[in-house]
Amino acid sequence: MTSSAPSQAELAVLKHLWSAGPQSAREVQTGIGEATGWSYSTTRTLLTRMTEKGLIARKDVHGLSVFEATAEKVSLMGRMIRDFAANVLDMDGPLPGTAFAGSRLFTEEEAEALTRLLEDGEPDGEAQR
Repeated sequence: MTSSAPSQAELAVLKHLWSAGPQSAREVQTGIGEATGWSYSTTRTLLTRMTEKGLIARKDVHGLSVFEATAEKVSLMGRMIRDFAANVLDMDGPLPGTAFAGSRLFTEEEAEALTRLLEDGEPDGEAQR
């Protein structure tokens, strides 16, 4: 997987796949098309590029391409938050992960894992998607 942070467009797809699970390009388009304003061809192009970058994986199921997030949510978000804190806010050291406990993006377990990651700076064993 790429070490660079995903773009806002890629993040929109990842967030959708994290919540919905594996989906076809059409299902992804249906799920995010209205909010993003993307055409189906734009969604397909983005899915192809994300597959090449290793952010998602493509599997063929009964002749249909299905896409699944390979980027692990807690690890990726933790890295993005630490990068933002260091590069934008000039902060180093432990971060208060409790600020993200109310996020709709994370389950309670994921929020706890993110808090541990941000406060300790170490990934938590086997993180969840």
